[in-house]
Amino acid sequence: MKNKKNLKKLSIVFLLLVIVACLIVPIPYYIEEPGATIDLKDLITVDGKQDEQKGSFSLTSVGVRRATVFTAAKAQFKPFEEVISAKELTGGSSDQEYEQMQQFFMESSQNTAIEQALKLAKRPYELNYQGVYVLGVEKNSNFRGKVEVGDTVTKADGKSFKSSEAFMKYVKGQKVGQTMSITYVQAGKTKKATGKLIRLPTDKKPGIGITLTDHTEIKADQKVTFHTEDIGGPSAGLMFTLEIYEQLTGKDLRHGQKIAGTGTISSTGEVGRIGGIDKKVASAAADGTKIFFAPKDKITKDMKKADPSIKTNYAEAKAAAKKLKTDMKIVPVTSVQDALDYLNQLK
Repeated sequence: MKNKKNLKKLSIVFLLLVIVACLIVPIPYYIEEPGATIDLKDLITVDGKQDEQKGSFSLTSVGVRRATVFTAAKAQFKPFEEVISAKELTGGSSDQEYEQMQQFFMESSQNTAIEQALKLAKRPYELNYQGVYVLGVEKNSNFRGKVEVGDTVTKADGKSFKSSEAFMKYVKGQKVGQTMSITYVQAGKTKKATGKLIRLPTDKKPGIGITLTDHTEIKADQKVTFHTEDIGGPSAGLMFTLEIYEQLTGKDLRHGQKIAGTGTISSTGEVGRIGGIDKKVASAAADGTKIFFAPKDKITKDMKKADPSIKTNYAEAKAAAKKLKTDMKIVPVTSVQDALDYLNQLK
């Protein structure tokens, strides 16, 4: 009888330990969910002055937290939460490399946003293109072990470029298996390396097998300051540009409206695709946003082949708004000018 009681107690203790483990012990998965919607008045100043116009331009974010068995199971019943693996989140990079990548992306998007805002405001500036930051090196890259995360590639086959787009266009115009030489800066020293181009899994085009983003420096009479220490990634590029442009020109673009959005910004002012837009729409709607800018990106045949269910960011955003039953207006944009044209007709 005593043994049965002890066994019952042990069973209860074991069950409690299992429950506690499910609640608090992290598993190698993450949960993506709607993050914060942040008013850019709090993050950006021009010449030390804050935006004092009514309304707001806000960036939207995706929250990421480590999953437990309990939170992962719970996420299955929440429409805007998604369980992803560590590899899906970081692309196989270490935590340190991933954080470094996000900061490089953020720095690049800030510089590009400043450039686009100055250009649109017709203010003089000087852009110094340093090359491309190396954010990651593929395992099958022939430059692995030579080029490292944090390096800056300055030339390909002795040629210099004025943007990462131009750099990639040149590389993709070559042939798989062709030998290419690159010049790069590592720990302050200029180095050279050669290797054969590989076939990239994303678009089947030739590549050197690195993840990259622009490394630029911009000089202008106006000093734009960002306070984004805890934010990473490139997806706020469009909203950064609009906020800086409004501060530079003093124009009332918002007419008191709460406006949010997302999208990368290129050196030509194009707005690019981002991930997790449904969660960003949910975040903006919860914040009382009235207008949301969403990238209307092009879906290529290769993208469709890799994922037959893929949709444009705009279509994803519209679907999320419908699910939320929000009256927030989803506005498609392909460029900064599209966003400005829309804002100019507001009253």
